[in-house]
Amino acid sequence: MTIEFRDYLQTKTGITEEQYAQMEPLIVYRKIAKNTILLRQEAVCSEVYFVEHGLLRSYTVDEEDKLHVIQFAPEESWIGDRNSFYFGEPALFFIDAYEDSEVAVLDARFFEHINKIPEFAGFQSRILHNHIRLLQIRINMLMAASAEARYLDFVSRYPNLTLRVPQWMIASYLGITPESLSRVRKELARKNFRGDVQISPP
Repeated sequence: MTIEFRDYLQTKTGITEEQYAQMEPLIVYRKIAKNTILLRQEAVCSEVYFVEHGLLRSYTVDEEDKLHVIQFAPEESWIGDRNSFYFGEPALFFIDAYEDSEVAVLDARFFEHINKIPEFAGFQSRILHNHIRLLQIRINMLMAASAEARYLDFVSRYPNLTLRVPQWMIASYLGITPESLSRVRKELARKNFRGDVQISPP
């Protein structure tokens, strides 16, 4: 489903058509082909992306060239390297398009403008606090939760991604091996869990 950025802003923040018209020149709408890299690790992040259609992801690559998924960004998601964008530090991860995608591309000028709009200030605060909340939950899950609990949390947060990304990529996001994820899915299938219609191993 395509979520237009204008509709999203107006629904979430209550900005008017006139306010949107003022910021529209600062928004770049772009179609991104699958596998396009939008940000490279160690580069400086100068853009934030809002996904209207498709799927972006962020990931890091370790010294052994192993990929570790940090975030999935399906429709109606924001993605960027906040540390690099706001503080000019080298990016900690890559961002690429896992599917053909349509995004709104936003740079510092956009946020400088929109942060002056009172209706957006409260929304920006909620976005930040929700981001921190999700990071805390993610850290707790990675440190203390079982593989099954991590997977169930993933399915609840991303109910359609099990149909869109391979099992090894979900395992990478969960911080477990593909073999562990396969065992979890088999056990859930034995319990007749139906949250994932692709519960049987691919």
